[in-house]
Amino acid sequence: MTRSRLCAPLLGLSVALLCATPALAQAPAPAASAARGAPKASDVSDALKAPRPKGGEWLGLYLMDKKVGYFFTDLSLVPGRKDQVLAVNEMVFKATVGNKLSERLYREERLYEAKPGGRLLSFTVQQRGDGGEQRLEATNLPTGLRVVSKRPGQADEVRTLPASQEKVEDADQARVALYRKARVEGTITDGTDLTSYKVTTTTEPPEERMVRGVKVRMGKAQTISEKEKVPVTAYVTEQGEMVEVDFGQTMQARAESEAVAKRLDVVEVFGLTRVVLPKPLPVEARAVPGRAVLVMTGLPDKFQQDSYRQKYVKLPDGRVEVTLMADFPKQPSLKPLPLADPDGGENLKATIIVESDNAEIRKLAKKLAGSDKDAYTVAKKIVTWVATSLVKDYGASADRASDVLRQMKGDCTEHSLLTVALLRAVGIPARRVDGVVYMVNEDKVPAFYWHEWIEAYVGEWTQMDPTFNQIVADATHFGVGQEGNAEITPLIGQLKVVEVRDKPPAAGAPAGR
Repeated sequence: MTRSRLCAPLLGLSVALLCATPALAQAPAPAASAARGAPKASDVSDALKAPRPKGGEWLGLYLMDKKVGYFFTDLSLVPGRKDQVLAVNEMVFKATVGNKLSERLYREERLYEAKPGGRLLSFTVQQRGDGGEQRLEATNLPTGLRVVSKRPGQADEVRTLPASQEKVEDADQARVALYRKARVEGTITDGTDLTSYKVTTTTEPPEERMVRGVKVRMGKAQTISEKEKVPVTAYVTEQGEMVEVDFGQTMQARAESEAVAKRLDVVEVFGLTRVVLPKPLPVEARAVPGRAVLVMTGLPDKFQQDSYRQKYVKLPDGRVEVTLMADFPKQPSLKPLPLADPDGGENLKATIIVESDNAEIRKLAKKLAGSDKDAYTVAKKIVTWVATSLVKDYGASADRASDVLRQMKGDCTEHSLLTVALLRAVGIPARRVDGVVYMVNEDKVPAFYWHEWIEAYVGEWTQMDPTFNQIVADATHFGVGQEGNAEITPLIGQLKVVEVRDKPPAAGAPAGR
């Protein structure tokens, strides 16, 4: 069995940090920090008035206390200009997954009007490494956001989207909120999916924290994006130095010198983030129909939502009993294509990532469907084709469905991404599911590993796994999120399985042990 890797949530959060925290950036040339003829204080945004170290700040990125990357942060007037602000954001992530190196560089430059409430004028995004190579060039006009996508060896793609409402204060909400001593609300246009999300920052009572062996009074601001839904807490000195940024309990950024920030640990993410089980799952968990019953800790209430696959019972001491179930769709009658999305259309959308409107993807989807019109029959054909056609390869990650189709290899994220794009192309609502899957690898330790699979609406929702060629994802799958959302990343390192039950307690017996 091919091992899956820690997929989109971790890398997704790493990229999201660039928008959810104060402008994480590579420092512009020295002249940018002190443009000649600086404007009057009343003419510029609070994002420029808020104190910050000159020349930028390096921060090391830690996952479960292991160094996996770094940032550099700065925001300043454009050299020689009084009316424009430049934020140049850069993040490097590097770790091993299984026996493959995962390395990603994400860099973006955002240009704003410098005045209070100054609007976003343009941005560029450069991405290299894990996920593929791509450059986005966006111009924000009142009439719309024009984005040109450039990928090696391919023709440029042009998209016109609704105009971004992002303001200069949104480039550094934490410092703006601390400067104003007030809540800040705004919008960030995400550099990966080009969707605008509401972002809110609130201030909290100051705290004293140790900085280089000395207690220092810190301002504290918490930022949350409606996309990631992960509270990001920044600790800032009165001089504006960003000392620490906490991303839930899983990831942390710490102020460091450039040399220290770039000094990364050798981290094997696959093993570091797994959830070890006290004993193997029962055999019936791999059957369909099948089930597994577990007792977990570290699972917040918001994840305990009953569904057709997962049921929850609260136990004493913060434990929860989780029943995982897998069964075939009931399918009382055929459901002809195309189907309406029960969620209002979100699961049929073509996006820059899920490119269900791509000509090659549409052509392949039509070919795979053939003359069949039944949604479940077509969904099975698509899942089977992806499972048997893509090469299982950790070192061939791609962030866009068309790239997956071109390279015809990848891991769970690539299998799921292409499957969802093909399903949507033939009119089957579909989405990616993030969670963990049970495996026993070479070390013989039973464990859950982070994984991604898909859910298709064929008249009812059903989960399918194109990585492991499962027409119905069996009861070894525990889903906790959708669409690569970083909301689930705080579970990494916190979620524990304390008991595996061979069967549920008898009627009338106490639930806990």
